[in-house]
Amino acid sequence: MPSARASSRAIPFKSRSLHLPLRASARVRAVSRATSLVEGTVDQAVKEVRDQIIEFCRAGRAVKVDGLGTFTPTIDLEGYFAISFRADPAMNAGINLQGTFSGTIINRENIGKTSDELVAKWNEEHADDLVTVTD
Repeated sequence: MPSARASSRAIPFKSRSLHLPLRASARVRAVSRATSLVEGTVDQAVKEVRDQIIEFCRAGRAVKVDGLGTFTPTIDLEGYFAISFRADPAMNAGINLQGTFSGTIINRENIGKTSDELVAKWNEEHADDLVTVTD
């Protein structure tokens, strides 16, 4: 039986948005219109910020981009490096403004349920693949 803590798979009852990611070209076009900057300038600036974040993270330093968030280098037990991202509180506040989210939320009925309730629901619907919770 899989363990909820030990298992790397997520119980698919978590609510999430169902929209596809915004294409880079659409993002660049939107920023260009909002700032009066040429699309090529916007695209180059975004790529330069990305490259600088990579360079600082390669040096073992976290990078805070005001209004966006913090990028922090991490390493796993196999020695694979990755960059974790923690959104700036303003971003989380912005997406949580009441009545402004226009995406589709799948599994909306699970909002507000506890982990124990989600595990019980999973086990009820998947008797052949039970999840057990370990402390």
